[in-house]
Amino acid sequence: MLAAAAVGQFVVALDMSVVNVALPAIRSGLGFAPLDLSWVVHVYALTFGGFLLLGGRACDLYGRRRLFVLGLAVFGLCSLAGGLAQEPWQLISARAGQGLGAAAAAPAGLAMLATAFSEGPRRVRALGVWSAVNAAGGALGVLAGGLLTQYAGWRWIMLINLPIVAAALALVSVGMPAGTQQVRRERLDAWGAVLATGGAGLLVFGVVRTDTLGWGSPSTVVTLAAAAVLLAAFVLAETRTPAPLLRLGLLRSRWVAGANVLVFLAAAGQFTAFYFVSLYMQQVLSMSAAATGAAFLPFSIGLIAGTVVATRVTARRTPRAPLVPGALLAATGLAWFALISPDGNFLTDVLGPSLVTSIGAGLVLAPVAAAATSGVAPREAGMASGLMNSSRQLGGCIGLAALATVAAHRTGTATAPAALNDGYALGLAVAAALFVLAAVVAIGVLPRHRTETSDPRTTAPAENQLEGTPS
Repeated sequence: MLAAAAVGQFVVALDMSVVNVALPAIRSGLGFAPLDLSWVVHVYALTFGGFLLLGGRACDLYGRRRLFVLGLAVFGLCSLAGGLAQEPWQLISARAGQGLGAAAAAPAGLAMLATAFSEGPRRVRALGVWSAVNAAGGALGVLAGGLLTQYAGWRWIMLINLPIVAAALALVSVGMPAGTQQVRRERLDAWGAVLATGGAGLLVFGVVRTDTLGWGSPSTVVTLAAAAVLLAAFVLAETRTPAPLLRLGLLRSRWVAGANVLVFLAAAGQFTAFYFVSLYMQQVLSMSAAATGAAFLPFSIGLIAGTVVATRVTARRTPRAPLVPGALLAATGLAWFALISPDGNFLTDVLGPSLVTSIGAGLVLAPVAAAATSGVAPREAGMASGLMNSSRQLGGCIGLAALATVAAHRTGTATAPAALNDGYALGLAVAAALFVLAAVVAIGVLPRHRTETSDPRTTAPAENQLEGTPS
């Protein structure tokens, strides 16, 4: 089950970044208009982030295995459609379908682990593996995108998903046979699902368009205002329904609330680092797509090393223990990145800060999943998983859009490497500040001990610990 959840999360994370390096090749291959090309990235974030809460709650009610398999199947079929696309609209539609599949598979996989492993060292180790694979998927996406685009063609960034999805489906059939979770008879909060999906979707939609429209444009303001109204209505609706999509009492837990704020900030910093460092290597240092992808390999190694250390520390102490030094270490690495120079090179301006940042990010991202599900009853594991994945997705999307705007204001209309370098450096400096803020949240919000639960009334019966199997 752990292997299935990890492989499934790997392919979901991979597709967050695998297309970035391939965008020029996609544009020339399918004839994209310049303003439409960014939607190859944005539509995945839009559907993924918009439907995560719905996917998390649905797996609690209809079965985690069922949603995991369904989500991966949709993801795989849409990957095939994307690889065979002949028109721009076909690829964008396929990417939207990938996001929908990911919104079901990601929270279901995490919920499977949160219920299969009881709280303590075993769950920490399982979530550490899941977090390491998740982080590595995002970093290796840049590597895979560069190598596949240059040596196999851009279509393979879609088709490479098929064997990975097949492996995850084969593993889940062994690790978690059908019928091992008792499906609950509660009705899905349809009105809450409409409000949450609409509000989150409009929020992502409004933010991702700021790269072309700006934050002050009437269209952006109206879209974000509508998102705020829908999300406020969602909060109000959840207080009045007996079976909410998101039980607001879950946020009374300092573990759950603190972890979600922290992962929002950390994702904003991490996604920004991927983006600006990739652009710096290609547009300032003039590195090829394949060389840029290969340059992220040390970053992947550092992420894995950080998660291994964080898992061991968390198993002996609490998720809070590695989060504070990890966030500060990542902030140090990003501050080092902010010293990039137009006359720099990979060894002096990329390798060192990559290792420092990645180890720190690994120390943060590994225990945050354990923190976000700490004290959560098994019957709400999908709810908590969907919430954490939503926080991560929205943090990455909003943070990247905001910091890209900051960098663009610094650069202006200049296209010279020196001007671009200044914009990227400023964006990386702000990303470092986000990780400092994440450390402050870990210190001020997260409990020092494991004893706090999200709801003292919800003590899980033994038969629910392993999805219907006595633990």
